[in-house]
Parts: sequence; C-alpha cells; structure tokens
Amino acid sequence: MLLSPGHRFLFIHIAKTGGTSVRAALARRRWADPWYWPMFLCSRLSHLSGHRIGTKLPRHAKAIAAKELLPREVFEGLFKFAFVRNPWDLQVSSFHHIRRERPQYLGGHQDFASFLRWKLDPARPPQYHLDTSIELQSDYLIDLHGNLIVDFVGRYERLEPDFDEVCSRIGIAAPRLPHRRQANDRGADYRRYYDDATAELVARHFAADIKRLGYRFDGIDGAVSA
Repeated sequence: MLLSPGHRFLFIHIAKTGGTSVRAALARRRWADPWYWPMFLCSRLSHLSGHRIGTKLPRHAKAIAAKELLPREVFEGLFKFAFVRNPWDLQVSSFHHIRRERPQYLGGHQDFASFLRWKLDPARPPQYHLDTSIELQSDYLIDLHGNLIVDFVGRYERLEPDFDEVCSRIGIAAPRLPHRRQANDRGADYRRYYDDATAELVARHFAADIKRLGYRFDGIDGAVSA
C-alpha cells in the first residue's frame, strides 16, 4: 500500500498485478510529498516510546485496513486505486515466482498442475507465501459489508493506459512505467498451462473474483461490479 497525503492518493497493492512497477513509478512523487519525511521519521522513531504508529501501512494491506486506521475525512479525500489480474494468469505467475525465488515452498510439486491442486487444497496447512496468492483480489477492494471502497480498478492486462488514467485522476504527468520484476521463465499464454480440470479448479476457488472483476478464462468479460 502506498499513501501520499500531499498528492491525496492511496494505492492498494495486490500481489502479482504489476504493483511493483506502479510503486516504482510513483516513488519520486511520494518523496516530493511534504508529508513523506515527517511520516517516515515518526515511523522510525515511534518505537522509542514502545509503540509503533500507523504511518506506514503494510505493502499488501487491504483497503479496509486504511479505512479503519485513517481518519474518515482523510480516507474519503484520497483517490484510492488498485490493479487486478486474470485469476488464471495470476496463478501461473505465482507458480513461476515461487519456483524461481522460494522453491522450498513448492511442497515437492515441480509441475504447475500438481502444485495448483496442492496449493488450493483446503486441507493444506496455511503458508504465508502461498496463501497471499489464493486470497481473493476483490477482498482488497471492499469493506466489511462487501461494498467497493476504491475509486478506480485498473487491469494488469492494460497496465500502461490504466496507469495513465490513474495519473490523470491524481493530477500529475504520467511518469514512465518501469518493468520491474518482469519474468522471463514462462510462456506468454497462460492458457497452455491448464487442462479442463485445473481451469475449473481456479474457476471454483476464485468464483467471486471472476464475477466481480469481470474475467473469464480467455480474457475480460466486463467492468468491475460495485
């Protein structure tokens, strides 16, 4: 999550949706925010009192966390945005990320299909690095009553034009969007990783995302529903 009180925006960073590139592009603007350095110092020094203050929200915190922690008028005055991704594509990306950077979390499953079945098995003991990618993306965007509480939901599939729209809404010139953490160990078409059974497994597990975010196995079906 990236908060800029000066530029009045809040970026909700859902893992594996291009968020690292978005954060990098907006970092310079954040450093120029007159509120950034006081917030940074308060966060670093607050431990001296024995308490941490909420000036730095967790990287992958949900929008509801900011709504609960920030004063109501501050939260409502922010332009809140996030990016989402086709759930079938996201699972392929997650598999390659874990295999490349944390192979000890594969659970002995070296191919995508067996790893996916094991990862989505409800009887499997939870593991942090796996369970962030089996959470619903829509849960990052809603309040406790299921209401959408962000102002704009961009898509990984059209990252650059949607990022330009974000910058226009913030009121800044769009900086170049760097390609951070770009994988080169997978094919471009996520669909070739699936058979009917594994595609249906993702469809069942992420049914709420598919419905709310307007995705289908082979693309985008519609807009994000409120």
